[in-house]
Amino acid sequence: MSQQAAPRDNQGVKRPAPRPIPARVRILAAILAVACVGLAIVGSVTFLVQRERVINEIDNRLKAQVSGLQTLADPQDEPGENPGTADAGDGAATASEILDIRDFDSLEDYLREAVTSFVPARNEASLAVIDGVARYKPGTISGFDISQNSAIIDRAVADAEGGESLLGTVSTEDGSLRYISVPVTVEGDQRSGVYIRAVNLGAELEPVTVAMATYMIAALVVLVAIGVVGWFVTGRLLSPIRHLRETADAITIADLSPRLPEQGNDDISDLSRTVNSMLDRLEGSVDVQRQLLDDVRHELKTPITIVRGHLELMDPGDAGDAASAREIGIAELDRLARLVEDIDLLAAAEGDSYIMGDVDLSALTARVGELVAVIPGHTWSVESTATGVAHGDADRLLQAWLQLADNAAKYTPPGSPIEIGSSFEADGARLWVRDHGPGIPAAARRRIFNRFDRASGKRTVGGSGLGLAIVDAIMKGHSGTCTVTDTPGGGATFTIHLPPAAAELPAPVRAGDVLQREVSA
Repeated sequence: MSQQAAPRDNQGVKRPAPRPIPARVRILAAILAVACVGLAIVGSVTFLVQRERVINEIDNRLKAQVSGLQTLADPQDEPGENPGTADAGDGAATASEILDIRDFDSLEDYLREAVTSFVPARNEASLAVIDGVARYKPGTISGFDISQNSAIIDRAVADAEGGESLLGTVSTEDGSLRYISVPVTVEGDQRSGVYIRAVNLGAELEPVTVAMATYMIAALVVLVAIGVVGWFVTGRLLSPIRHLRETADAITIADLSPRLPEQGNDDISDLSRTVNSMLDRLEGSVDVQRQLLDDVRHELKTPITIVRGHLELMDPGDAGDAASAREIGIAELDRLARLVEDIDLLAAAEGDSYIMGDVDLSALTARVGELVAVIPGHTWSVESTATGVAHGDADRLLQAWLQLADNAAKYTPPGSPIEIGSSFEADGARLWVRDHGPGIPAAARRRIFNRFDRASGKRTVGGSGLGLAIVDAIMKGHSGTCTVTDTPGGGATFTIHLPPAAAELPAPVRAGDVLQREVSA
């Protein structure tokens, strides 16, 4: 895999590549960002709702002053007969018309009585203004004084010029004040009066502000807790990924043994098991390739040594000697060609080129009987024919069965009979080849399926030594087996066992499977 080149500056000097942000940091940052946004939204909505509730309560208290002033002006009026105020927005709210005082002789008397009667509560203030000048304020210690606050006085007087009671908010030196201005007139008095009632918004909203400050502190503590817990949790969750990276870094072509710990039943554990299985197959494939190279190298040494020795000893001037060396060289080259062909067949048998389907055992048995009849030196017979259907690749099964027949023909005395047959039972199908030769020792019956291995350990019989390895690979691809037993009276019987057609078959044999069998042998 090609690596990305390091960036260079204007002078062509390599600069260190920026280090990527670890996945643990990115995951934790995403969690904290989502938590921060969620807490901010919840806090903002809560603050706005509580603030609006407090302001509505303040407005209701201020609007109640209009009804109280009307009752003071005309005690015979029932409370609530005056339409009161109607909220028209944050800046202004229309109320009743100008209070027309009939039971008081002068504007001063009414406003003095109003200021005296309606004592301001905590965080409230009241003031009576005549012709724009502050005249009366409460004599109690409750509330606060706005008699010197020109900002609210000027604003309230300007609002009262329209002849209607208005709600408003003004920022002053005393803070943000919510107020209502009520214009007042007395019959026969040409002066204009204004009754002002104000509430300190900051003081009224202080509980909400304190609650929000507490919420912010709690939110910060929660974010810190989420960060600490999330750091350890993400580290725990990503530890298999870290182990995977460390294991991948530790694996070399010389050492493929490192594996990941397999614990738990979650997705990460499944990934660990999958990676370990992949590493097992990879290690098996590499080991098999090494073994194959060692075996091929060993097999190639003999013909090369033979050809080289005869060429070195050959007398170029002797036509007979040259012809003999030529014949020996061609024979050894033919053997090398057969070796390459068998290696190619073995590679195909260990690959994925299997076309699975229903195989008619009767037709397959008849076909093998026809093909083996032309092998010279033996009397061939079909002893039994199965009636049924097996699941497999017909061509591969034919190849494996013929390989067993050819192997029997090579290792049994000329003229001896060889029988083939098939049977179909509850546990699957059986295809067998029975010879009457010297037989195979029990200790060698598993070893003979290894590559380039022979029961006798000698090369008195031609061939590459891969025939039974090819049969074993084909059986692995069919989830079947090939076994060797004694023939009554002497000889060996090779039996191919295929599982029932309804059984689930695994993927075709891999190189690692062959290695596992070789190691177990």
